[in-house]
This record gives sequence, structure tokens and C-alpha cells, in this order.
Amino acid sequence: MLKPYYNAEVIEAGLDEVGRGCLAGPVVAAAVILPRDYGHPFLNDSKQLSARQRSTLKAEIERDALAWAVAEVSHEQIDEINILKASFLAMHRAVDQLMTTSGHIRPEHLLVDGNRFVPYPMIPHTCIIKGDAHYLSIAAASVLAKTYRDDLMEQLGREFPAYGWAQNVGYPTPIHRAAIREFGPTKYHRMSFRLL
Repeated sequence: MLKPYYNAEVIEAGLDEVGRGCLAGPVVAAAVILPRDYGHPFLNDSKQLSARQRSTLKAEIERDALAWAVAEVSHEQIDEINILKASFLAMHRAVDQLMTTSGHIRPEHLLVDGNRFVPYPMIPHTCIIKGDAHYLSIAAASVLAKTYRDDLMEQLGREFPAYGWAQNVGYPTPIHRAAIREFGPTKYHRMSFRLL
């Protein structure tokens, strides 16, 4: 069972990102503030869930969360600043949205999935390795980020169907690499990555 909070004394936002290892498309991050007493029977790391479970959870998280936000950093900006900095920037943008759109509910502490983070101004943070398998708010953020990015890559894949993005969402599968080899990179590819 995932934990509802790291520190019960403050308003916590869970943060996670998806798409770091993809060859195409943006990196996407989400931030979620859940009620302190929140529980869910099968909310977990989004990678452990089926697409149908993630879709159901997305609607429930958006309904039940005290506040949530999703943000992205484009493939062009990834090429400019590198994927690690882009991942942190996406997380910061998600927190920016929480700070401006969630009214009086503002995060006082950030729970970040992973082992590194660039501090967000004036808000302390704690990095949790495999945090999406330990804390509900990080798992919720992972679900929102993944469903948003999967939907986006499916849309982009309609423009370039040969690359299989509806299935691989931009990750370097054999079908994706074979299409790059045959047709070359698209305008959505990260040119700073090793594509072949």
C-alpha cells in the first residue's frame, strides 16, 4: 500500500516526469496535491498499470486531487539544454502552474521522484528513489504525466504513422528505429539523441 504523505504537517505535491528516454516528443511532468486522507486500491507507479487502468485513474485523480498540473518541455528545448535539465524544467513548470492556478492551496513541500532535483524557489523538496512506488501523490503525478504524453504521442503518430508512436510513444523500439533508418528523423525527433 502506498503512503499518503511524507510529512503530515505540510501541504505536499508529488512530482514525476515521463519521456526522458524517448527519441521523439516532449518530456512531460505532473504535480499533484492529494487530500491528506486519500487512498486508492490500485493507484501505483504508472508503468505497473494497464492503459485502461491509467485512463480510469486519470479521471479519478483529476476529480479528487486538491490541485494538479501537467507541463511539458519540447523536443527542441531538450536539444538545447539536455534531457536532465529539461526534466527538471518540466517539473518546475508544473509547480509554476500549481502556484498560479490552485488558488489558496499551494505546495509547502515537494516530493520528487528520483535522486536529483534543481530546488524550486522557496519550497523545500525531498527526492525519493522509485517514489512512484512509495507515495500516492508521486504515483498520481506519474499517471497524469504518462496519460498526457501517451495521448500526445498518439496524436503526433497520426502525422507519422510509420514510427509506431501509438504503441511505443517515442521510445527506441525496433519498429521506431527501423522507420528512422528508412525514412529519416521527423520534425519531432530529438536530434541530440542517438537515433540509430
